[in-house]
Amino acid sequence: MQEAPRLFISYSHDDQAHKDWVLMLATRLVANGVDVLLDQWDMRLGSDLPRFMENGLTGADRVLVVCSTTYADKANRGQGDVGYEKMILTGQLMRDVTADRIIPVIRNNASTDVLPTFLLSRLYVDFRADETFEGRYAELLRDIHNQPVAPRPALGPNPFAQTAPEIEPRLPFSPERYVSPALAGSVTFDYSNNNGRFAVGAGDMLFETAWSRGGATSIHAYTNAPSIRTVALALGVGDIAQIVDASIYDTSSRVRSPHIGEIAVWRNTAGYYLATKVERLQSRGHGAPSDEVTFSYVIAPHKEKSFRSGHEGEQNQ
Repeated sequence: MQEAPRLFISYSHDDQAHKDWVLMLATRLVANGVDVLLDQWDMRLGSDLPRFMENGLTGADRVLVVCSTTYADKANRGQGDVGYEKMILTGQLMRDVTADRIIPVIRNNASTDVLPTFLLSRLYVDFRADETFEGRYAELLRDIHNQPVAPRPALGPNPFAQTAPEIEPRLPFSPERYVSPALAGSVTFDYSNNNGRFAVGAGDMLFETAWSRGGATSIHAYTNAPSIRTVALALGVGDIAQIVDASIYDTSSRVRSPHIGEIAVWRNTAGYYLATKVERLQSRGHGAPSDEVTFSYVIAPHKEKSFRSGHEGEQNQ
């Protein structure tokens, strides 16, 4: 088995509510395979606090810094335990400025400058809004386990190197053009090409949607692709954000036929949900110059069934 990543949590004891939130976050992480070092668990009466901090900060694979207003203020002034931890972390950053061991997260912080000075150049995860917690938590957990939402694709061949010098090179019509790796967006493609398939997402959040011509205002959506488990119609729902439980829709058929303005809900073999809303259609069978569909889509993070919070995959800076 792969060894669990070891994570040290650095935070200030602002008040009991803040300590409880940090404890909740640590408990979730441990349940999801992260070996967390936390003072609330690992310190006893009589323990050597500086030794605990130094061992944790230098021995852990990653360090999670909970940047509340109090933490940022104490770090900037070099005050107390936070100041001591800042000194250790700053020394590590000076040895390797490219290191990504330190993960700042924002909580209990209404300041304009949410990060302490020594972390200003670092990307952070924003946990200030409770309603977006699950999406941010999924983002954090994936990063700790080195399972990115959009993994780097394999490097393909140079299309120009495959052509004789006297022949003008042409870009191939490869399946890669029928992919949108983002967790949310809008897609327009000719569904008479690429066997009617267009893939959205990546990794275990990949959905290979499959489509074919329907009526003048409808299109067929299929579960034919290997990554798709089910497809259903969310009838009576006008907006993807209104879907609060994607599991309630009927998945008993391998094909559904959404009309313009209707939403199809897909589930992939990894257990994630995708919602696609048909925005525009045209069909050669009904006089249009090409077969084309435009759909907007959202992939729910962390295997959530609700799309209410929308797309939470982007990381704040």
